[in-house]
Amino acid sequence: MDKSGAIDFCALERELQAAVAADEKYRRENDAKFRAVHQKVASYEEFRDIVRASHLKPLEKKDKFGKKKNLLWNSCATQAKCQQNSEVEIAQGLDRLPETSAEFYRDWRRCLKSGQEKYQFLLQLGGTGLGRIFQADLGFGLLGEFLRVLAENVCGEDREATLQILQSLSETKRFGLNVDLLSQVEKESSMDLFEKLKSMNRNCSTHGLSAGKAKAGSEVLGEEPREAEREMHVQGCGLGKEADERRLMELMKCYQVM
Repeated sequence: MDKSGAIDFCALERELQAAVAADEKYRRENDAKFRAVHQKVASYEEFRDIVRASHLKPLEKKDKFGKKKNLLWNSCATQAKCQQNSEVEIAQGLDRLPETSAEFYRDWRRCLKSGQEKYQFLLQLGGTGLGRIFQADLGFGLLGEFLRVLAENVCGEDREATLQILQSLSETKRFGLNVDLLSQVEKESSMDLFEKLKSMNRNCSTHGLSAGKAKAGSEVLGEEPREAEREMHVQGCGLGKEADERRLMELMKCYQVM
């Protein structure tokens, strides 16, 4: 009401709109807090980010633009059993690899639909990339998802890359807590993954032994024997195998599958 006694309806409308907006913000953030507690987030930072992002809404088709892009996630993959189609179609908006945990979580949830897409995504980032993104903390629930995706899609030629990923994840903060919070299904996936990795190691050793015998056979047929060189080669392979086995055993202890 102004000095003349007339009611200022414009001012009243502005006050009403401000009150409605404040009430809506309070309810929205309060719901986000309950949702974060229900999800059992691992850190206060993650809890805070969920509350701060409570006003965000998923993009609709009309909000997206550009054409779909095809990206060859793993140019080294050649075996059909490892990758049915090396060119993985990625969703619109995912035109570069994430650099932060928030960007990773967004892409992981919204843009990657199949397990094969997620597997190639992890390989593309590699142990170094994942370690850099999650150096502060690994979001609650992600470790179990990573183990399940790796267990379902790992193949022999990706064994070393998979070990590097597991090593980097084991060095993130509160890793032990994340392992303790794994569900029974996720623990079974972890055991399955390490069993496959051990089996791949045995297969590689058998292949190396067969190759050594073939080489020795060729020397008997006509080439001059080189016993000392062959012995050094066998010893080197043995040392490499022992180091690999120790590395695998240490990782199995970290992931509590011993």
